[in-house]
Amino acid sequence: MLDIYHDYPLLLLNTFGIQAQAKTCVFIESPQQLQESITVFAGQHKLILGGGSNVVLTQSIESVLLVNRIKGISITAEDDEWIWLTCGGGEIWHDTVMYTINNGWGGLENLSLIPGTVGAAPIQNIGAYGAELKDSFVELTAVNLASGETIVFTHSDCKFGYRESIFKHEAKGKFFIQSVTFKLAKKPIIKTQYGDIQQTLLDWGISNPGVADVSKAVIHIRQSKLPNPAEIGNCGSFFKNPVISQEHFNFLLLSYPSIKSYDAGPGKVKVPAGWLIETAGWKGFREGDYGVHEKQALVLVNYGSATGSNIIALAQRIQADVLHKFQIPLEMEVNAW
Repeated sequence: MLDIYHDYPLLLLNTFGIQAQAKTCVFIESPQQLQESITVFAGQHKLILGGGSNVVLTQSIESVLLVNRIKGISITAEDDEWIWLTCGGGEIWHDTVMYTINNGWGGLENLSLIPGTVGAAPIQNIGAYGAELKDSFVELTAVNLASGETIVFTHSDCKFGYRESIFKHEAKGKFFIQSVTFKLAKKPIIKTQYGDIQQTLLDWGISNPGVADVSKAVIHIRQSKLPNPAEIGNCGSFFKNPVISQEHFNFLLLSYPSIKSYDAGPGKVKVPAGWLIETAGWKGFREGDYGVHEKQALVLVNYGSATGSNIIALAQRIQADVLHKFQIPLEMEVNAW
């Protein structure tokens, strides 16, 4: 049985804290409810909402809004070295990470405290501190919103890239992700090389860290750099880190000897978007109730009653300025609805 809500307020369903309404809203708590909603709203356009942590609402939603609340975590296979864990698409991502850490399984610890849900994670191929979702991903089960057909997407089917997947391109908006399966290590290989993890652990006197130690370090670092959406509306990192040619980077290096970079493959360099935005002078910028966070230039924020249109307009101004100053186009990570 479906509970169908009309003119449903979305203020508490998006981490930017933007006020908007959904003309029709349904909370999906089981595969059966999903199939029923596909039947009831056949022929109508549908949007899917997870944790609302990667969306900017620029207007009220006229489409049927399906909110993924399918729960459940279970071991689906196991051997001496690995655990295969299947998680409902509506599970909170960080809660799922903590579940794996509490069991001593490795693979997701570097992705601690990332907002959102399990079902949304493969769409973005979320990543942080030297790890990406694709590193532990096995497969996902999704339902075609037009036909109701249940389809299994393998690792290769998902076409993962840097903050990319098939669900941001040819499959965009066509599938509701019911569950995701991960392969986790019983004897974890610890990754501490990226960012401040290793230094944080050394500061704490930890020389032989486990997955729980890495998770605590990542949480500590994220909390020190990123604003809590419960206190200041935001979506975390707003822009992707752009990849440019080595030649282009060498040219920028002449004018900006302190420019930061990471190897992105033969002849390519990844430049932190936060560095570009901060160097362009946008860090701490504020106009009315919206702006750029004072501690992290990669984060756009809503201080109170900003609209989604305010946020997108600011993002476009930043994009234009960075392009003018560095000849580098910035791509938004978030989706504008």
